[in-house]
Amino acid sequence: MSDDTKQTQEISVLRSAQPTAKRTAKNSVFLDLFQDKKNLLKLYKTLHPEDTDTTEDALDIVTIDNVLTDNLYNDLGIMVGNNKLLLLLEAQSSWTVNILIRILLYLAQSYHEYFERTSQSLYKSKKVKMPKPELYVIYTGNKGRKPDTISLSQEFFNGEDIDIEIKAKVIYESDKDNIINEYIVFCKVFNEQIKEHGMT
Repeated sequence: MSDDTKQTQEISVLRSAQPTAKRTAKNSVFLDLFQDKKNLLKLYKTLHPEDTDTTEDALDIVTIDNVLTDNLYNDLGIMVGNNKLLLLLEAQSSWTVNILIRILLYLAQSYHEYFERTSQSLYKSKKVKMPKPELYVIYTGNKGRKPDTISLSQEFFNGEDIDIEIKAKVIYESDKDNIINEYIVFCKVFNEQIKEHGMT
């Protein structure tokens, strides 16, 4: 059995296992799917096909739970290598540029936890080391004329130069055969089933 066939079966199993949580099923599939290190590596290789050296052991999940006081939480955080790269990924079924503000909060909290985890003090004179951030939005709706990149300055400040910037790459459905596209296709099929059969 090929890896792709196994992946399709895994998604089918996850989908059938969510009969009573229709509104959160897609998010649950996303979270469950990438708890598996094999799938996590596939995800990373989709984003970085040029990297042929990174293995499963070099990937750590650093997803945040219950951020700040309003219980925000992000979908997936990945630390790559020896703290060299921090990937934050958000899966969205409804289009909203407000995701940029949430990503800003997630990024700040992720760095806060990273500095605590690595015992680095921001109050000492020694410059701290921090991983390079990469920010992604996986959009499961139709692309239409939506942009491939969204930014805080462009969406909220008319493109003006601002003192803090957040940019995120947006990933849409494509004809590429990879695990991200499989997830997007699953979400579209799920939406079609909900439209046809309702939420019950």
